[in-house]
Amino acid sequence: MAWTWPTASFFIFIALCLTVMYFWEKKSPGGNPRKGVLTLNTTRGDRLFVSLLSAAFIHLAWLGLTDLNLFFATFISSLFAIFVFRYV
Repeated sequence: MAWTWPTASFFIFIALCLTVMYFWEKKSPGGNPRKGVLTLNTTRGDRLFVSLLSAAFIHLAWLGLTDLNLFFATFISSLFAIFVFRYV
């Protein structure tokens, strides 16, 4: 695996997300589960997991299907994460 700046920045972003979620949980414990679009009870951690897993699949699909810049996939992943945290 070639460690390029985009690859390293992706993993740094994941570590940053986990750190922010840790401090958010310390500040406001519990993260009350809520029902979203899929009618499943999800917490903040569940929504983070879904958005990070989706971001990985979006990036892999982007790399496999297009020759365009990877920052477009990052933008799409960010929009999807906002959707997940808001509606799921």
